[in-house]
Amino acid sequence: MSTYTKNVGEKLNELLEKTYDAEKGYKKAAENSDHALLKAFFGRKSKERYNFGNALKTEIQNFGQEVDEGGSVTGVAHRAWMDVKAFFSSDKPEAMLEEAIRGEKAAVKEYRDLLSETSLPLSTTTLLTKQMNQIQADLNQVKRLEDVR
Repeated sequence: MSTYTKNVGEKLNELLEKTYDAEKGYKKAAENSDHALLKAFFGRKSKERYNFGNALKTEIQNFGQEVDEGGSVTGVAHRAWMDVKAFFSSDKPEAMLEEAIRGEKAAVKEYRDLLSETSLPLSTTTLLTKQMNQIQADLNQVKRLEDVR
């Protein structure tokens, strides 16, 4: 097994952890939201991230690497923060959207950083670009949803 493959596998596993975190975060947001549009949006985003995770798992396995399961410590802390924010803001849509926007911006940055690696194979570049573009499109939609106040 080459260092190149191991390096790519490690980077994809890091992204996979963050994808798990986003999936769980959006699921939590859907559970906490009383607003029908937001509940549906967050539910869809959770399913989307689940699908992203499956695609990333396949890509990692294609490199002969083990797939890390679970989420990161940062993600657990972020979901806890979302719980606190939801409690103090009475699940206000504005606070939930703020967190969604922050999370989506961070995700786009993660994807851009990973895509800037010159050693990524074409299949990985294609997958990551497609996922990043979907996140960016949804970020634009989240910004429009801010008008639900």
